[in-house]
Amino acid sequence: MKTTYIKPLLPLRDIVIFPSMVVPLFVGREKSITALQEVMKSDKSIVLVTQKNSEIDDPEGKDLYGYGCLSKVLQLLKLPDGTVKVLVEGEKRVKILKHNDKKEEKFLKCEVETADDLNVSKELDAFALGLVKKYEKLLVLNKKEFNDGANNLKNLKNASQIANNISSNLSIQINEKQELLEILDLKKRLEKIFSFIEKETSVLSVEKKIRGRVKNQMEKTQREYYLNEQL
Repeated sequence: MKTTYIKPLLPLRDIVIFPSMVVPLFVGREKSITALQEVMKSDKSIVLVTQKNSEIDDPEGKDLYGYGCLSKVLQLLKLPDGTVKVLVEGEKRVKILKHNDKKEEKFLKCEVETADDLNVSKELDAFALGLVKKYEKLLVLNKKEFNDGANNLKNLKNASQIANNISSNLSIQINEKQELLEILDLKKRLEKIFSFIEKETSVLSVEKKIRGRVKNQMEKTQREYYLNEQL
């Protein structure tokens, strides 16, 4: 039997938190701020779960995805406008078993169990290191600066940590990131990340070729125009 926990829940708009990632969040909703204040009194751990629709202001269990990330609050800062800036670190994937989202509750709570990686093997580390190289080439192609997350990748050797880091930094849709959070089979998750990187690399390569053709055509047109002016 897996151990289950009842924890305060913080719903997220337009972001998915992965284990081992440190992320700043700005929180403005009253229930969410109350949940944060509550966890600061105890072990500072809270379940972060992404909303299916970011437009919903007062989400219930049905509005949230079924997997989230048990996270630790590292820092909490109240801002002058009443919102809260919080620095969180993802710790473990969790499956949400039950919501306590009654309207009269001061904040959302949920019962969760840890969702550990499946089919972990040392062979996957080599595959993951290959993914790091592919992801770095994608950043170069995308002309993106290597941020702290990408730089940290170079120091990681563990396939699970590499998968979480790339998943967090990939430029993909929120539902696609959530899909990566919910794939517990580590090999399948790495393969899915590989397919996302391949797809984005392919799109960027085509765009680069088109830009090159347009540039060449414009330069040719300008040359012809200049020659005609000389005649």
